[in-house]
Amino acid sequence: MKLLILESPGKVKKVQEILGPGWKVAASVGHVRDLPPREMGVAAPDFKPQYVPTDRGKDVLSRLARSAKQAEAVYLATDPDREGEAIAWHLQDALKLKDAKRVTYAEITGKAIKAALDAPRSIDMALVAAQEGRRVLDRLCGYLVSGPLANVTGERLSAGRVQSPAVRLVVEREREIKNFRSTTHYGAGLTFKVNKITDNWKAVWQVKPWLEDGQEFLLDKALAEKAAALRSLEVLDCKESERRSAPPAPFTTSSLQQAASNVLKFSPKQTMQLAQKLYEGGHITYMRTDSPNLSQEAVDAIRAFCEGQGWPLVETPRTWKSKQGAQEAHEAIRPTHIEVEKAGETGEEKALYQLIRLRSLASQLEDAVYAVRVLQLATDLNGRQALFEAKGRTLLSLGWKVLTANDAATEDTPPDDLEGAAELENPVPAVKPGVMLTALAGTVLTKKTKPATRFTEASLVRELERRGIGRPSTYAAILDTIMRRSYVKTEKRFLLPTPLGETVVDSLCGHFTFVEYEFTRTMEQALDDIAAGKADYRTVIGEAHARLEQELQAFAKATGKTCPKCGKPMVHRVKKPGKYGKGGYDFWGCSGWPECKETA
Repeated sequence: MKLLILESPGKVKKVQEILGPGWKVAASVGHVRDLPPREMGVAAPDFKPQYVPTDRGKDVLSRLARSAKQAEAVYLATDPDREGEAIAWHLQDALKLKDAKRVTYAEITGKAIKAALDAPRSIDMALVAAQEGRRVLDRLCGYLVSGPLANVTGERLSAGRVQSPAVRLVVEREREIKNFRSTTHYGAGLTFKVNKITDNWKAVWQVKPWLEDGQEFLLDKALAEKAAALRSLEVLDCKESERRSAPPAPFTTSSLQQAASNVLKFSPKQTMQLAQKLYEGGHITYMRTDSPNLSQEAVDAIRAFCEGQGWPLVETPRTWKSKQGAQEAHEAIRPTHIEVEKAGETGEEKALYQLIRLRSLASQLEDAVYAVRVLQLATDLNGRQALFEAKGRTLLSLGWKVLTANDAATEDTPPDDLEGAAELENPVPAVKPGVMLTALAGTVLTKKTKPATRFTEASLVRELERRGIGRPSTYAAILDTIMRRSYVKTEKRFLLPTPLGETVVDSLCGHFTFVEYEFTRTMEQALDDIAAGKADYRTVIGEAHARLEQELQAFAKATGKTCPKCGKPMVHRVKKPGKYGKGGYDFWGCSGWPECKETA
């Protein structure tokens, strides 16, 4: 009997059916070991973590140990990412497996699993070191800073290497909105009609030449009223062009979370839970990825299916440029069998599958094509030429929009799409230069500048990705953490900081570099470098720890709570009551314990 160990119990039945007799499939149920819950578990100078089995992991390891003894070979098929690689190493180490074979696959299909079993490898220790580095950095920041932070604020607060910058984004956006002062500015629009058949069309006054030095907007309402009163204009130019709209790329983890939030109103956490179910059911490929590209086999299958449906295929298969820092360990999220129209057990799973499938199919279809017409008109205003512009467009070919016109990749509709919607409703006629046209009516356009909008979960994920904070596997967890700890709350799908969240940010900013956006991005890159074998674990962690120690001492001095012996921060500790409820008390202890045992 051969033993294959994977992570999720939900996959066991499916994989067991694929492998058949002669195999036993078991689950680790995620991590089986972690840093100790009530002590640091890692120390300078080597920063070697001290791992202990989790409460659940004790039973899991005992069960797996019995199965491993009876097996002729053990295959570690945990998820194909850093976290999965680390779990595989923990299993190998804890179970004392000498010849364990590491296998990975990005989809739960017979073909993919059998191909993986035919090409086993050893555990990639660079990936393990990168995951270990992330866990240790998180422990250092959380364990060393949370105590002093709580002491200073008098609140039970915690700091986090990526959660704190995320809270900071929400806090700063809210303050930007509160401090915003709206500016009222003006423009003018004219309405024309060429004949009884053509609907009214509009031209807009180009105000930029009328702005004074340093002005962004036209503030002269009287001038706008004069522009709106103009009626006779000459056509200066009529330009005809073609505009193409390419389909969005297949889903990455981030873009799936954003689209599911916008279209289906799912939270990132909910999206990942549903995607996990679809993956475990063998319906989609692995849902943690930052690559927008598909395998050649998948592209071929998608193109063959589209061709069979008579849909307009793009001539050359599309590829996309990945974002800077993308790991591209495996392809974009897609259906395992593109011909399957519906998959999933619940309505929510089915809706998410439909979103993924349509995006995958659209990726290999032709651009949508529009005919664009732009008229430039002019007349005299206060002795100067006033230019008006009318822009309209007509859909010539649906292309990919035959499938998924309402797909939403990002939180806000891009400005060019908003303009495009207006252009489609503006039937600008073809008029030769030199023709005089008479406007039917004019309107003063009164506008007000608006503040930035509050973050939603989707737009915060996009901002975290843009700034390089966190990685695909962490976005949902970051949002879940900051809301569970009541640092951020939601109102009508928008994120608002709580007083606790503002306290955390105000207390950390100016004292700790891990709350700075650029530092967080740089640290993520350093972890990527460890994974790629370009950086050394001990060096990266050692430098981060040394910086944190210096900042902690400076923070303690600034807040007046330092150890009289060694100068390190004093932290609030609690001795729990004994067996009969006696002997419990609060005290101050040096954060340098056990090296320094000073108390107060």
